[in-house]
Amino acid sequence: MFQRIVLLIFVLSPFIGYGQIGGQHSYEFVNIPANPRLTGLGGVNVSLVNQDVNFGLNNPALNGDTLSGKVSFSYLDYFADASIVSTVYQHDFGKYGSWFFGITHLGYGEIDSYDDTGASLGTYSANETLVIIGRAHQVGNFGVGASLKFINSNLAGYSSSAIAADIGGVFIHPDKQLTVGLAIKNIGLVLSDYTTTSDSKLPFDVQLGISFKPEHMPLRFSLTGYNLNKGDITYFNVNDVDGPDKTGEFDNVLRHVNIGAELLLSKNLNVRFGYNHLVRQELKLAETSGGAGISYGLMFRIKAFEFAYSRGGYHAAGGSNNFSVTANTNMFLKRRNKL
Repeated sequence: MFQRIVLLIFVLSPFIGYGQIGGQHSYEFVNIPANPRLTGLGGVNVSLVNQDVNFGLNNPALNGDTLSGKVSFSYLDYFADASIVSTVYQHDFGKYGSWFFGITHLGYGEIDSYDDTGASLGTYSANETLVIIGRAHQVGNFGVGASLKFINSNLAGYSSSAIAADIGGVFIHPDKQLTVGLAIKNIGLVLSDYTTTSDSKLPFDVQLGISFKPEHMPLRFSLTGYNLNKGDITYFNVNDVDGPDKTGEFDNVLRHVNIGAELLLSKNLNVRFGYNHLVRQELKLAETSGGAGISYGLMFRIKAFEFAYSRGGYHAAGGSNNFSVTANTNMFLKRRNKL
């Protein structure tokens, strides 16, 4: 079955859609970091292998067999009335391998509607949903993974759906705590569009990252390059005569890089920090940057449960709060067998 999924991914690959960043794609919600670990590390990571069952959504190669039996529930209090709930579970099917399953749902809340004259038309709802299934397989120091995703978007009565896939790989150093990950994300095609004139595109992306922990330091660092399939991703309004000059090459390079760090206080306590230069530059105010692009978080573990919280800085005026609880169902099964 795993081989069939990989084959299907390559069949879909000619339908890859390319485009510029900044509202040029549909289904952008799939790129919102919906779990606290990812939020706390800046929002992008494809190299933390066997650390978090949620990370299969970032790179399917990261979910090795050791994560089987883990189930996680996350809640992101986004902006206004928008929020995201997400759940991921991984199960070992014996000779069929270990598979992970996930659902992410973004609700925009109730939105006021008006006609051209400003008269109220009541309210409407909008939501988007992602369903994912994937598997990773490790051979020696290398791991590969693939996942299939079904995406559905409902906006004010208009609906669109798409099927996509991620493929990924990871290298695990045999002696040092160093991993390198690569993910090719959102390969696929639109099944049905909002209207007959719509031209929706999937947010295709290529991401490459490295995570490493110095031998005698309680710190783990992650550097991730993303939007690598695009060149200049800076936004420059040529009509804004009072705005800043076009950014330079070095700033553009930094906009492709996400920086994350984890302070490993103990096996059961972890503090996270992240910096995303693209978010900071695009969402800062002219007078101040505030906390835009800066994120932080905390994880603590009590027996079979892991609790996490992170705050993502998206604007000088504030950010988003992200919570999760992860349970190791294997520990419950062991206790039941002993009874």
